[in-house]
Amino acid sequence: MSHLYYPLHSLKEGNWFKLICGASFQDLPAIRSLALAYTLAGADCIDVGADRAVITAAKEGIAAARILEREAKAKGFTYKGSPWLMVSLNDGEDPHFRKAEFDSTQCPSDCPRPCETICPADAIAFWEMDKLGVLDSRCYGCGRCLPVCPSQLIVTRSYVSTPNAIASLLQDLEIDAIEIHTKVEHREDFPRLWKAIAPWCDRLKLLAISCPDHPELIDYLHYLYELISPLPCPLIWQTDGRPMSGDIGKGTTKAAIGLAQKVLDARLPGYVQLAGGTNFHTVSKLRSMGLLGTFGVQNPSPSQNVDLLQKSKKSNPNKGKTFAREKGSC
Repeated sequence: MSHLYYPLHSLKEGNWFKLICGASFQDLPAIRSLALAYTLAGADCIDVGADRAVITAAKEGIAAARILEREAKAKGFTYKGSPWLMVSLNDGEDPHFRKAEFDSTQCPSDCPRPCETICPADAIAFWEMDKLGVLDSRCYGCGRCLPVCPSQLIVTRSYVSTPNAIASLLQDLEIDAIEIHTKVEHREDFPRLWKAIAPWCDRLKLLAISCPDHPELIDYLHYLYELISPLPCPLIWQTDGRPMSGDIGKGTTKAAIGLAQKVLDARLPGYVQLAGGTNFHTVSKLRSMGLLGTFGVQNPSPSQNVDLLQKSKKSNPNKGKTFAREKGSC
């Protein structure tokens, strides 16, 4: 199998392996190292923020992995070739696209600094001679610091992808895939973003749309599918069960799986990938429910008369339904 097409093969087989660096994560050395390590580990896709420096750092890591291919395979790494490089965008305010900030000079001298302890990215630091606060490049907007600040000094600033900036990125840089973060409330905003992306779609190998749950979610996804059709590339519906949760509990993965199953049962054309809420409980839970198989399922368009469950067993109506899996921050 050609290295060029192995990510698509992984999608079809239900073994999609995606690294999420974080839409707001801009620590360039870390991104390069992550891209290098996960490429050697056999990742199918590396998802980064829509920032030129970030994209360049990820490409450098992928290129470095190619140089180490022979040595890595000799040591047992599952290197399969260059993963697809995905860029995340948003059509409106979204927790994935924000940064924490505060004026550290306002912090009480006797504060126990719980924000510094709880930050998973080591993005908050205080130095003896220079009260620093948030290291902007490391913060990916998880929000864990917000409720623990005793003085409630921490706020977030959000940003939205602009059509002109997106068009420039797609025109100038070799990007394999795009992920659009949206929600039901953004029905009027998605078309604005899509108008900038559509002319460049023929350059893409994959389009992903990420959305959290909502009572009107399925109707919204049908609306989006009609808007973006026809597509020249595969489509992934990324089900954001618990956006930016980062929780390791079983309840979180239950929410993630529940939303994915809801979208899969709607038989929308495209693949289904779990997102927010995935953790080390997810794969075992999917397997116990019969939702993790050895082959992938892409729902056909409504006009196609295809029996998706032709390999299923009557005792388990979910057998044969397969979710694309991911690894990375949620």
